[in-house]
Amino acid sequence: MTLATLNALDEHAAVRELLRCCGSSRWARTMAASRPFSSLAAIERAADEAWRELEAPDILEAFAAHPRIGPGEAGTAGTAGSDVAPRWSSQEQAGVRAASGGVRERLAAGNRAYEARFGYIFIICATGRSAGEMLASLEQRLSHSPDEELRIAADEQRMITRLRLTKLLDDEQNRQ
Repeated sequence: MTLATLNALDEHAAVRELLRCCGSSRWARTMAASRPFSSLAAIERAADEAWRELEAPDILEAFAAHPRIGPGEAGTAGTAGSDVAPRWSSQEQAGVRAASGGVRERLAAGNRAYEARFGYIFIICATGRSAGEMLASLEQRLSHSPDEELRIAADEQRMITRLRLTKLLDDEQNRQ
């Protein structure tokens, strides 16, 4: 999709496309209403601004639409059951595929502990990170207070959203 195509979509279609980048319906509606965008930099600035305006329920909605980290999890929606770009999730979590069985088991156990502690899935911008790096981050973040962890997870989601906006605007090339 080109920026011009995104700008030309009707509101409903734009929201649907933007939800592929971030599962917060409020964020997607805000972004759709902010069009037209003049450049990738402009859409990234708008995305960050829209993200900063979200409240906890909106952030948790985005988390719920995100797949869990771990083998067999990329492309599997989070607790909300929403489909948010499974192909992108699989690409983002490429570092998990090469992980040893022990690391994968620890990721699965860590995910369960994280969800039990914080009430939402572990969110990390996985692009370019190994399974070991993600596991170390998960285990370290389990010691955070709920407020601190929500801020950290929200910033990770913001970074994921920015990467996915780039993918959305380059999706035609990704299909070839």
